[in-house]
Amino acid sequence: MTINETKPAVDRARWLEGAEFADAFCIVVDDDPIDARTAATRMFSRSPRWVEALLGLRNLLVTPLGLKTSGAGDCGALGLIGMFPVISEKPAQLVAGLDDSHLDFRVVIDVTAAREGRQVTATTLVRTHNLLGRCYLTLIKPFHRLVVKAMLRQVATAA
Repeated sequence: MTINETKPAVDRARWLEGAEFADAFCIVVDDDPIDARTAATRMFSRSPRWVEALLGLRNLLVTPLGLKTSGAGDCGALGLIGMFPVISEKPAQLVAGLDDSHLDFRVVIDVTAAREGRQVTATTLVRTHNLLGRCYLTLIKPFHRLVVKAMLRQVATAA
């Protein structure tokens, strides 16, 4: 089960106009009936313990700054996937994300046909609003890469 970094292929203007950060990672899974919601649910409904610990630390540090710790208050008609409000959903693509005072982000889960199974791609888009957002993004980038890869592994291991 190999996770590859790939060029982000989503429409930035559609999902997060002005995004200054984008990355994408993909994995091929031997699970033909998988759709984007299933992949996103496998990724975000449970986390490895070390990811939960990082998220707990993050929430502890940002709460005094007034930053959001989940999307529960923003839950729209499409519901939540893990802690992220779903913004758009089609069988082959699910978009979730949050807007906050320091930055806005989107995670786009795409599922496409692959030679052996289905390819699941997770693309992250981020638009910062201020110095706090830029500092926050700089601090989390190294962890972000590790977390996305760990979450993508869950798509394959849950199959």
